[in-house]
Amino acid sequence: METLFGPYGVEWLNLLVRWLHLITGIAWIGASFYFVWLDNSIRPPKPGSPLAKKGVMGELWAVHGGGFYNPQKYLVAPDELPEDLHWFKWEAYATWLSGFAMLFIVYYFNASAMMIDKNVADLTSLQAVAVGIGTLAGGWLVYDTLCKTALAEKPAVLGTVMFVLIVGAAYVLTHTLSGRAAYIHVGAMIGTMMVGNVLFVIIPGQRKLVDAMAKGESPDPIYGKRAKVRSVHNNYFTLPVLLIMISNHYAMTYSHAYSWLVLAAIMAAGVLIRHFFNLRHAGKVSPAFPIAGVILLAGVAVAIAPAPRKAVAAPATVAAAVDADGHAAPAAAAAPATVAAAVDADGHAAPAAAAAPAAQASLSSVQQVVTQRCASCHSATPTQAGFASAPGGVMLDTEAQVKQHAAKIYQRAVQNKDMPLANMTHMTDAERQLIGTWFETSAN
Repeated sequence: METLFGPYGVEWLNLLVRWLHLITGIAWIGASFYFVWLDNSIRPPKPGSPLAKKGVMGELWAVHGGGFYNPQKYLVAPDELPEDLHWFKWEAYATWLSGFAMLFIVYYFNASAMMIDKNVADLTSLQAVAVGIGTLAGGWLVYDTLCKTALAEKPAVLGTVMFVLIVGAAYVLTHTLSGRAAYIHVGAMIGTMMVGNVLFVIIPGQRKLVDAMAKGESPDPIYGKRAKVRSVHNNYFTLPVLLIMISNHYAMTYSHAYSWLVLAAIMAAGVLIRHFFNLRHAGKVSPAFPIAGVILLAGVAVAIAPAPRKAVAAPATVAAAVDADGHAAPAAAAAPATVAAAVDADGHAAPAAAAAPAAQASLSSVQQVVTQRCASCHSATPTQAGFASAPGGVMLDTEAQVKQHAAKIYQRAVQNKDMPLANMTHMTDAERQLIGTWFETSAN
């Protein structure tokens, strides 16, 4: 039972809460997509028809799952309040609550490893968590305030302003937190805006409509209009949020030097593609929007592609080196037979293998680097706090395992340079060079 209260138990909590978050998120976003589609697809009844006389502004016939459906939307409300009225709210609340729980489980409880990158900003764990929570609260307050100004009457202008502010938040976060934590907090900020719309605008507005009908009063249509505006906002937020939810699997995005700009471009592509579908549901086909989105995505892929390293040929013989007196000396004499510890520019211990010439980039020398820099997490028995098992199931305890995962090691440690996580184990550039040379000359 003791293990259930340690890293192993946290991993189970991570799994179950992540599963819940995925389920509720599908329910919420599915409902959002459906109702925006419904609003754009319904058609007004004929003037003077029974439907028009009872206040129906639009209807739709559909077939699904072996049955016919005929949803109708009223201009304001029906004459009588239905006894059985379904509310769409718990999907949103459960998604946000489970997502916030995930922030604590994955990031806040292990902020030193998951949120802090000393090469970006020298923060304490408490400061990093404060930045994260402050971003969520501040994002909602700024967004909600803007929605209550005259900008609310100009959707395109408000959308542009919000996009610029979100990109600005991404810029600040990527210069404050680790890349992965920065991305997830941009997503969490947008998700907080979405659930805030449901909690503070959409549901309260609907309650006012229902309360007015219960009192026999005529409902004020302004509440329905405000709710509709926020619902449309949520619809456009969904694709960027979904992208960010899976971004932690794609280090080439959040580890890039201009990661905030990469995120901005991909989010813009998502908005363009979502806009195409919203227009299409209303009967307007504008292929320029998805084409622009795809071009934008392709441009990002090309722009952030890793620059090819200079080819390194493995020499058949050991090259000559120069000793301290300027005389030629065999490199073998310069490198002792046993690997002794050296000290890198930051004062951290580094294996001499990392400083060895390219000719010595062997599997055994790479294994020494991996053991020192990577195996604290990527091991059958991780020693890094917060890890009960190797991330992604990648274990690097043996030379065979290092060779098996050579391509992944090369991508993450040499190309993206996002591993080790936040470079907690201080992998040096020389060690990355060693791994790169080995992969390009010997690994395959």
